[in-house]
Amino acid sequence: MSISKATLADIPELNLLVNSAYRGDSSKKGWTTEADLLGGIRTDDESLASLLNKENSVMLVHRNDEGKIIGCVNLQRNGDKVYLGMLTVNPELQGGGVGKILLKASDDYAKETGCPKLFMTVISIRTELIDWYKRHGYKETGERKPFPMDDPKFGLPKVPLEFIVLEKEV
Repeated sequence: MSISKATLADIPELNLLVNSAYRGDSSKKGWTTEADLLGGIRTDDESLASLLNKENSVMLVHRNDEGKIIGCVNLQRNGDKVYLGMLTVNPELQGGGVGKILLKASDDYAKETGCPKLFMTVISIRTELIDWYKRHGYKETGERKPFPMDDPKFGLPKVPLEFIVLEKEV
């Protein structure tokens, strides 16, 4: 198993992985599903290409021994902090340590880029996920952000949603 930076050639595999982990019936095999909160897709090829081409943005991928992507995380340098987004693990492998490996790789990336903190936004009602991040050193900042309820690029909300901001020092 290995961690590396995603390339544009990885987009089709990343698209399938991210959407299978967050939306639809396949996501319900894991514990990080958003299927009950949001309809539609989580991402598409165009959005992934934009992330990969964005300045100060990298997508780290975790591959199994056969070279298949089993997890990923998007990291974006934002001033002296790194934004952590789209942490994804294959739903059938969740709970097996892949997420922890990606969080460690994220910490290492932040340190390598001279950023002392990582931050993220999490849907506020996803308490089990928030608790998981807290067990890995993240703390609530008290900041809340609106969820883009009218932008299908983020999904189609089934209930009112908002984000909370979590932060971690590395």
